[in-house]
Amino acid sequence: MSRAETMRAVVAHGYGGPEVLRIIDVAIPEPGPGQVRIKVEAAAVNPVDLVTRSGALVEAGLMAPREITGIGWDVAGTIDQLGPDIDGFTVGQTAIGLRDLLDVSLGAYADYVVLDATAAAPAPAGLSAVEAATLPLNGLTAAQSLDLLGLSEGDTLLVAGATGAVGGFAVELAAQQGLRVIAQGADSEFLHSIGAHWTLPRDADLAAEARRLVPGGVHAALDTAGIGIRALAAVRNRGSFVTVVGGAAPIPLRGITVHHEWIHGDGQALARLAQQKLTTRVADTLPLRAAAEAHTRLAAGRLPGRLVLTP
Repeated sequence: MSRAETMRAVVAHGYGGPEVLRIIDVAIPEPGPGQVRIKVEAAAVNPVDLVTRSGALVEAGLMAPREITGIGWDVAGTIDQLGPDIDGFTVGQTAIGLRDLLDVSLGAYADYVVLDATAAAPAPAGLSAVEAATLPLNGLTAAQSLDLLGLSEGDTLLVAGATGAVGGFAVELAAQQGLRVIAQGADSEFLHSIGAHWTLPRDADLAAEARRLVPGGVHAALDTAGIGIRALAAVRNRGSFVTVVGGAAPIPLRGITVHHEWIHGDGQALARLAQQKLTTRVADTLPLRAAAEAHTRLAAGRLPGRLVLTP
């Protein structure tokens, strides 16, 4: 096989720390029916990549153990090949997409990635590939969480962990939907700039402070930080609650409806997000060979945005 027919990809050999990540040369994948191939320009690094690499998802029963595991969910780049039966995309079109399958041998940390066309969308106008790569996983998680809550204009929403990637998009999307948002996080100036009505510091007593601002409790809470029962206590009776953190769903006390958001690729929803004005945050860009460094930096925490790999 000639080098022209191969590509680089970052995979995890077994499970463990960043040292299990390897760059390998593999055959460039071919798109099948209903699929597109994207030449990767940017791939965001997310917390799910760390727990995939560590083996935590295998231990939790969310994926089967495998010798080699592909890493990376978010991608932005250019469509370079279409599989059969594809409408709505053209070769040369810039696109974003989400690789939402855990148990695979190749992920988005690669020179090319093949996705179902239903998990891809045209790239947002006015954003670089690096900025656009931060949108799919976190933006869709926020949007799908808000859909689960089923709120109406004027309702109140508490977002715990609002300065994180999912939390930030959730605050912004909720404000655009006419919700009054209490955003809990460290950067109150940023949170107000993206639409928060009120802000609370990271160490706030959520129930007490939220109920001081909204007597009787908020209509709903979105927990992006795994706070669980402490965020549930801020919700009024028969309200609604969503967590995006595995294992953090509290018991549905007081008639509150509790959901766990399990992300799924949705090209139509991603296309709608791409057309909205959302604030993307990039902490740094690194080459593909620095994937292990990116994982180390993300694990250390407190980054002002996403790390993005640029093959």
